[in-house]
Amino acid sequence: MLKTRVLLIAASVVVIFIIFQLPKAVVENERAIGSDTTSDSIVSHIQQHAEAPKEVSASIKELRRIWSGNAQNEKNAIFADSLAGLYRKASRFDSAAWFAEEASKFFNNTESKVKAGDDYYQAYTLALDPSKQQSYAVKAQEFYKKVLEDEPGNLDVKTKMAMTYLSSKSPMQGITMLREVLAKDPKNQLALFNMGMLSIQSGQYDRAVERLSELISVNPSHIQGQLLLGIAWMNIGDKQKAREQFEKVKQMDKDPAVQATVDSYLKDLK
Repeated sequence: MLKTRVLLIAASVVVIFIIFQLPKAVVENERAIGSDTTSDSIVSHIQQHAEAPKEVSASIKELRRIWSGNAQNEKNAIFADSLAGLYRKASRFDSAAWFAEEASKFFNNTESKVKAGDDYYQAYTLALDPSKQQSYAVKAQEFYKKVLEDEPGNLDVKTKMAMTYLSSKSPMQGITMLREVLAKDPKNQLALFNMGMLSIQSGQYDRAVERLSELISVNPSHIQGQLLLGIAWMNIGDKQKAREQFEKVKQMDKDPAVQATVDSYLKDLK
């Protein structure tokens, strides 16, 4: 069976961390049962703005000084947008989201809404505290709904919004949205990846193989999809296909974190 692994890895391969930190939801026949946590205010948490790595902290400090001294105008919004970018670079997505939201209040365009929504989505995905996770999910939904009002055909945004419902009281809403995305675009990579991941979480390994095989047929270089496909084969019990899949991932990505992750699975197959 798939073992739970907490991977402490660099931001360059943070998506592998996300695979194992995805909000836990029980999904049966693609039906999810979320937690009963309610939304809490995130302002007090975000306004703490956690310290960033040294390489960007000086820039953040100076921009925050300028930002705090300006009135609510275009110049201030530009500074807020720049601060969001720096916090994003430092993988401090809660702080990035707060400043992206501030910038969006002035710009009020689709691009600024997507940035804020994506930052809240990243914060949601990486949060370990259920109450914070749910609060970030609600904020991401708020911005994604605005984006979809402007661009109803934005399927990637719809897919990410769907994922935010899986730890809520309305998990089937998320599953339904993912199905709608794939009905409109059967080759949508983000939707295929997420449906494959949810199938693994729910123990539907045959369905996971189907989704993930389709994904890598669309994009053979999708490392995360290739890795998850190996995990699906391993759980089905086909050690040969799982081993071949993991060896393929080792050849595709030489990042030490990826290599270590794959080696741990290969060890389980012995």
